[in-house]
Amino acid sequence: MKKENQTVIIVGAGPSGLSVAASLTNQSIPYIILERENCFASLWKKYSYDRLHLHLKKQFCELPHKPFPPSYPSYISKQKFLQYLEDYVSFFKINPVYHRTVVNAEFDEGGEKWKVRAVNKVSGEVEEYDGRFLVVASGETSDPFVPEIEGLERFEGKVMHSTGFKNGKEFKDEHVLVVGSGNSGMEIALDLVNHGAKTSIVVRSPVHILSKGMINLGLFLMKYLSMEMVDSLMVMLSKIVYGDMTNYGVGRPNEGPFYMKVKYGKYPIIDVGTYQKIKSKELKVLPGGIENLSGKNVLFKNGELHTFDSIIFCTGFKRSTNKWLKGDDYLLSDDGIPKQSYPLHWKGKNGLYCVGLSRRGLYGAAQDAENVANDVRLSIMQKPYMS
Repeated sequence: MKKENQTVIIVGAGPSGLSVAASLTNQSIPYIILERENCFASLWKKYSYDRLHLHLKKQFCELPHKPFPPSYPSYISKQKFLQYLEDYVSFFKINPVYHRTVVNAEFDEGGEKWKVRAVNKVSGEVEEYDGRFLVVASGETSDPFVPEIEGLERFEGKVMHSTGFKNGKEFKDEHVLVVGSGNSGMEIALDLVNHGAKTSIVVRSPVHILSKGMINLGLFLMKYLSMEMVDSLMVMLSKIVYGDMTNYGVGRPNEGPFYMKVKYGKYPIIDVGTYQKIKSKELKVLPGGIENLSGKNVLFKNGELHTFDSIIFCTGFKRSTNKWLKGDDYLLSDDGIPKQSYPLHWKGKNGLYCVGLSRRGLYGAAQDAENVANDVRLSIMQKPYMS
């Protein structure tokens, strides 16, 4: 069994893990990143759709210690963000160890260190890594989730998760069902309509629809006003711009958009054109859940029966941290989200930290990473680490 010692072990080489690596480098603290895929930022590189753009202005999406180039537009495309990450990795000389799936991590009380076991997916060998500090940076979006639906495995059309969708070209003239009405679902539905697919989307619960301008105004006002006041303004503006959408099958929640984001991690819909497609009925909204599937038929719980050639599940992700992180009953809940409230959600016990799990996007991950690096530095100053 291969064994390696390091001061900090980071699990995950997405933007969160890269942010931690850069912040530690800035403090001259050695680390190692273990990544199960064959590249960094795999969700962006391999599992995101072509038309993806960052929904917030670039100043809210920068990773620590390296701003976006001045030439970049306010709202950055997937391609430009990937180029930024390439430059970021090169600038900070970040070299993740790829093809490593962490299967166990637990704190050794006697040795005062974290012992992490990872499978080398190339050789099959189990490797052990020791470190004084452990950073969970595997992200909110680590494992694609598809709900269990009766008859799904026998559906005669094409079935995929949103991570397998690139663009709507291959779906031209098909009847396509999008399951899930978050931002990915709404954008993928829009892309399908734009490519000539006969598209329907399942909207099970009420959603807030806001424009990019509204979101940025809200983020600005949050510095000076209470969340309740900002939410009231956002709802008022949404009613003025988008009106009452209930006739189109889209309701508005009773709770405010920023409150729902903080409380449940449920983001408002940032409209990039889907609203007009719903209003023009080019995009059909189907209410309620799915009862079962048979052949190419989908029976909904309200009794409606529709036929589709393809189904795309935009149903989000689960986290598998609880399967490999042992002995932690303080920092993370069973679903991999911090138990502790903001702003101390990132710090556990015995040198355990998490980054990018606060449901606050890239901006929150960048703040977490700097907090972790500063805390590690203070801990080392108080008690130097001997590997």
